[in-house]
Order: sequence, then structure tokens, then C-alpha cells
Amino acid sequence: MKVIIVGSTHAGTNAALQILRDHPETDVTIYERHDNVSFLSCGISLFLDGQVKHLEDMFYSSPEQLEAAGAKVLTRRNVIKIDSAEKTVDVVNMENGDVSTDTYDKLIMATGSTVTVPPIFGIDEDKVMLCKNYEQAVAINEAAKGNKRIAIIGAGYIGTEFAESYARTGHDVQLFQSRDIILNHYVDKSLSDRIVDMLKKQGVQVSLNHRVTSFTGNDNGELVIETNGGDYVADLAVVCTGFVPNTELLRGQVEMDRHGAIIINDYVQTSNPDIFACGDASVVNFNPTGKPAYTPLATNAVRQGMLAGINVFGNIQRYMGTQATSAMNIFGHTLASTGLTIDHAKEAGMDADQVTFEGTWRPTYMPTTDDLTINLVYNRQNRRILGAQLFSEHEVAQSANAISIAIQNRNTIDDLAFVDMLFNPNFDDPFNYLNLVAQQAVEKEVKRGNNHPRLTAGIDPDSEATETD
Repeated sequence: MKVIIVGSTHAGTNAALQILRDHPETDVTIYERHDNVSFLSCGISLFLDGQVKHLEDMFYSSPEQLEAAGAKVLTRRNVIKIDSAEKTVDVVNMENGDVSTDTYDKLIMATGSTVTVPPIFGIDEDKVMLCKNYEQAVAINEAAKGNKRIAIIGAGYIGTEFAESYARTGHDVQLFQSRDIILNHYVDKSLSDRIVDMLKKQGVQVSLNHRVTSFTGNDNGELVIETNGGDYVADLAVVCTGFVPNTELLRGQVEMDRHGAIIINDYVQTSNPDIFACGDASVVNFNPTGKPAYTPLATNAVRQGMLAGINVFGNIQRYMGTQATSAMNIFGHTLASTGLTIDHAKEAGMDADQVTFEGTWRPTYMPTTDDLTINLVYNRQNRRILGAQLFSEHEVAQSANAISIAIQNRNTIDDLAFVDMLFNPNFDDPFNYLNLVAQQAVEKEVKRGNNHPRLTAGIDPDSEATETD
């Protein structure tokens, strides 16, 4: 069987390696526009502030390694057309302009995404830069060496991380966000406000509700940033306003959502059974809502890529979906989240509520401990856990993974309240903090008269009767 993989960052690389591990006899051809593969763009901020000394360390594979595994890797090749009816791809050699046509039995679309380029006048100014791939990261790092004032447009994960990195390197940083909340896909307003305060204390000028409308230059050689809240000047601007999927090649040939992300089934297969899609080119199956969503994260890409590599040989392993679990370290604090925030749950039409745990991660009688905040979101109708955010100077990121499993398994607040977790004063209280926040949710529902479902169903909780879902 001949498999063509278009694109080779996370999803494409993992798809190729999986195919060649399971079926080394497979004819695998990878077409990649860049001269590198497998770049971890989520590590760019660590390079910008010097925590990672060499940007090249952000690659976890190479064309040579993929070729050693048995793939044919053609870099600096731009696929310009896919004909799904004829199962052909037209490819331009970016070095000499030659065009060739190749054929496939199965196609894996791993073309990823690009930075959203908002309709801002002057966005093509030399002092305005985008950052996602290796080449862009190199360019931004070089530009920042000779520019003191840096403006970051957009305060999602990347924008917020860039703002922290440049604050650490002594730059004057301005962070512009069109909403009244930063990291809005991951936290609620209360946590956003705390992180904004932290950024400000570290010297970052944060401008919320400021929508950038244009970039222009002035007579002093400065970059003028026009917003709905006034004009600002900087030496350099980095646009971090989200991502859009690179799927134009298959438009009209497979089903897509409103973002242009490719719709997939439980086997990461598109509406065309011979084409698979993974990573930022496709949707995810988002478990908290049970609906497809566009969630461009490396964690999704590596899993979907491996599944594509498995399922090109048949419907072998189902895609479990995702909770969009993620974390970041910001000025010595861990912020971790999974699933839905309370606002997003309500926007999805759920009868959702939230409780907030404010305490410490281990007993106060220990020599040291740290404050911990947890927001736990749940569905009042069926009591299932929908999401959580954790924030502390202590490393609590792995607890977001525990909540992710609870969402994946459709567990309730009642389950989490009493699930077995270790106790040792070095690590937590007799009830782990995840137990405690869930117990808060249970108590909140009891006070509302919304008792444990076994009681409201008239079932003796001490009986040996079993429940079915």
C-alpha cells in the first residue's frame, strides 16, 4: 500500500513512524514545505528568554531519522493540488519550480495551521511579525535583540507566554487583547484577572478591550499601533491571534467545519474513506460537549497522527477524543486547565455551575506549602464533571490530567469526591484537594435540595444493588 502524508510537524511525523513500526513494508512518502520536520513550536517562548539555549533542540525528529525508519521524505515540496477522485497530488519543487504528480492509496492530511492574520491595515509592515514555525522563531529572536519595546497582539497561550519571556529579558512589553479576559479558552475571568495582575507586577503593560486596527510607521522610525483605545508606539510587534487550519487543498472534497477544519470520525477518517486528517488540520472530538471542536494543540496532533497511522489499515483503534488539557508556567506559577470553563459550558447550553477551592496543596503544619485555587465546573443535571482550572506556585499540572481522566470517563462530582487518592503530609491532606473541591460541589447541590442521585432515586446507598448508566 502507498501512503502519502502531506505535512510533517507533530501529526505527520507520528503518523509516519506509526505506519513504519507496524507495517515496515508500506510505501510512505512525506511532502513537507519546510526543510525540517517535528518542530515543537510550544517551546519557542523558552528559547526567547534563554531557558532553552538552542532552538534546534525543539526538533524531536529529522528527515534523516524518518528516512532511516523507511519513509521517503521530500522537503521543500509544496503540494498545490489534491484530486481525491483520481487519488493524485500535484507537487512543486520549491528549489527549482518543477511540478510533478504522485499517486496514493491512502492520504493523510497533516498540513497543520497558520497564524490567523487579522484584517489589520499595515500588518505586512517589516516591524510586524508572526511566530509559529522554526524560521519565524529565528527571525523574531534576531529582531528582538535590537529592539527594546515589543508589542504582543493577542493574549492566548502563546501571546501570554511571549509577554512573560520578553519581560524576563528586560524588554518593555505591551500586551494587547481585544477582550476583557486573557487566556479565554482556558480560564474564567477571575483567574484571568489574577494573571493580568501578575503580568503587570512584572512590568508588562496589559491593555484589555483594545482591538488593534492598524500598524503604521512614524518619522522616528517607530511602529505606531492604532487601537480602539488609543495609539501606542513600539519597536516591534508580534501577532499571536490564534490559528487557522491549512486545508484549502481539500476544500469541496471532504466535509469541513466553519473554521475550515476537516471533520473526522472515530477513526480520524474524513468523509472520504481513503483520506485521514489529523492535528491542526482537523477538528477534535471534544468530550465535555460531545461535539466536534477546533482545538489546535500539540497533544491532539500527536495522538491523532498515531491513530491515522494505525487506522489507514482499517478501523482498528477508536479516537477517544480530548478534553483540551493544557498547562503553562508563568512567573513561577502553574496554571493548568482541562475541559470547559463555566462561561463556555453555559454558552454550550448546559445547566452548569462552578465551585472554587481556596486552600493549600498540603497541610499548613508542614514546613512550607503554597496557596492553591481550583475552579471545578460541573453539569447540575447529571452531575458530570465538565472542566477545571488549577493555579498555584506548586506544580499542580498533573492534577489537571486526573480531572481530564474524570471527564473522559464521564465521572460525576460524587465520584471525584470519594475517589481513592493517596495521603501523605508531604503531598496532600487526608482528602486530596481534588476530593475536597468535588465535596464542595456535592455540598452545594445538597443545599439546593439536589441530593445524591441514588437518594433521589429512592435507592438505599448501603444496599448491594448496582446501577446501570
